[in-house]
Amino acid sequence: MAEKITLVGGGLAGSLMSIYLAKRGYEVSIYERRDDMRSGKYQGGRSINLALSTRGIRGLERVGLDKEVLEIGIPMTGRMMHDIAGNLKYQPYGKEGQAIYSVSRSALNIKLLKLANQYPSIQMFFNYTCIGANLKTCETTYLNADGLKVIDKADLVLGTDGAFSALRDSMQRLPRFNFSQTYENYGYKELEIPADSNGNFRLDKNCLHIWPRKSFLMIALPNPGGNFTCTLFMPFDASPGIEQLKTPAEINAFFKENFPDVLDAMPSIVDDFQNNPTGMLTTIRCYPWVSGNNALMGDSAHALVPFYGQGMNCSFEDCIVLDNCIEDFGGNWEVVLDSYQKLRKPNADAIADLALQNFEEMRDWVGSDAFLQKKKIEHSLSENYSKLFTSQYERVTFSSRDYSEALKFGAKNDKILQHIIDNKLEGRLNDRDFIEALLLDMLA
Repeated sequence: MAEKITLVGGGLAGSLMSIYLAKRGYEVSIYERRDDMRSGKYQGGRSINLALSTRGIRGLERVGLDKEVLEIGIPMTGRMMHDIAGNLKYQPYGKEGQAIYSVSRSALNIKLLKLANQYPSIQMFFNYTCIGANLKTCETTYLNADGLKVIDKADLVLGTDGAFSALRDSMQRLPRFNFSQTYENYGYKELEIPADSNGNFRLDKNCLHIWPRKSFLMIALPNPGGNFTCTLFMPFDASPGIEQLKTPAEINAFFKENFPDVLDAMPSIVDDFQNNPTGMLTTIRCYPWVSGNNALMGDSAHALVPFYGQGMNCSFEDCIVLDNCIEDFGGNWEVVLDSYQKLRKPNADAIADLALQNFEEMRDWVGSDAFLQKKKIEHSLSENYSKLFTSQYERVTFSSRDYSEALKFGAKNDKILQHIIDNKLEGRLNDRDFIEALLLDMLA
């Protein structure tokens, strides 16, 4: 049984996993390259809001943080589409009462670190950058804020250090390690719609707002302070492209043409666009995730584009599955880690595919009448024939079923919806015998 476990990275997945391990009696060390977020001095990093859903809530529930986090989250029951003329179209995410929650990345991370700090068996080291790992001896090497080199020796090492993982970098030097990193030709800018003069939301706070514009899009998520965090996703080199907008006149003209309904609600648009860094979108896949007593988790193993809102939720589910494997196989780490990677790899690949699929949907289709018609039929089937039909979005967001299952059934569902539209069967959606027979036949 491993006695000491080191986590390279103290972000969301690392801090949650450390608590799982401490609850099982392990000695845990966390090495984080950034400042301690609890100090109030932390600067930088991504502040884009996260969409917390069922998988992530389950992960927090195991450490008793679910209710506390939901209290600081804002429920979003559906998408609100804004067309170029400012007309609004609403699309519910699921059934009545189902919602995803807009939560602050930093606020959630701070809550996890504060809880981890309550366990005497967890030690945390900040401003320690991992510069190498000896996979055979489970030794990791760090440079601290003073430029001193520190070597940590553990019985087990978990890499929770994100998309550009130092532990994975060491694994990539091994024979037969498969790795791919694919960048989209899209960058993103974080912008803001502040609260109005009375501190109120300028848009419906219980929606994820989307401005689909074919080759680019903007989204907005609510914050407890009455403001919205907006993210503009645009190609790097296109017309228009994110790198072509440079002067205040160009930026203002672009937003006036494409987002006229909210331009007046974004007084800092020029400063935000010019001064906020341009983010990049990447999908990372690799395998194996395990070498000896070293394993990858979260973005270290499977970085996703953010368009299904599942990056954090998927990472928290990694923690659940690894914790379950420890429960099932005790301290037999060879079996624990191999079982973990075999359970998670197919699902990580599936959610990566789903996220890319949803990017195209959000950018190109969500505002179209044909898409909304299809979603209306899908919602009717989900509500009235729930024993036979579950939407792909519900499988991903409001359940803990395998992502790979959601990918497979999503393709089947799409054929059903297209069949109903092509054959003009919308008028028969309340004909239970007919629809049940159709679903049984097409899902077989």
